[in-house]
Amino acid sequence: MAQCAQCGETILFGGVSENDQRFCDDNCREQSQLMNAGMQVSEEEIAEIVWSVHGGPCPRCGGPGPVDVYTSHLVISVILVTSSRSRPQISCRSCGIKAKLGGALLSGVLGWWGIPWGVLFTPLYIIRNLVGIFFSPDPTQPSTKLERLVILSIGKQIQEGALQEDG
Repeated sequence: MAQCAQCGETILFGGVSENDQRFCDDNCREQSQLMNAGMQVSEEEIAEIVWSVHGGPCPRCGGPGPVDVYTSHLVISVILVTSSRSRPQISCRSCGIKAKLGGALLSGVLGWWGIPWGVLFTPLYIIRNLVGIFFSPDPTQPSTKLERLVILSIGKQIQEGALQEDG
């Protein structure tokens, strides 16, 4: 079995190959390209940007930092169809907690209605949100998730700049 070169997940079927690497899907392949582009910037510059984001105001509410990555989880089910997602957001702790509580509440109302996955996933997603509230990122330093999102953002800006120069 192959592993995704970007996220490390096991690829059972399918996947996307590029330059002797295998990815889950086009999204992981694109993220790998953005990470590679973002890594063209020096480690010092990346660290400076990460600390600037971490110490800056919350992009959601404008309140004071520290700012980091908070991931909320949601499951919605309708009879035989169950959809789940995890959504990371860069925000202050207060906005992160609100997103997690919202995910837990929506999952609690909309997650149960699918058989069998809704019934199985709903308690897990509610628990993931509640545990995330009590185990937030360390406020004294940026998390690796924040660094990764900053590198992806830098990579996207580099690629968009290259596209604008060509066009």
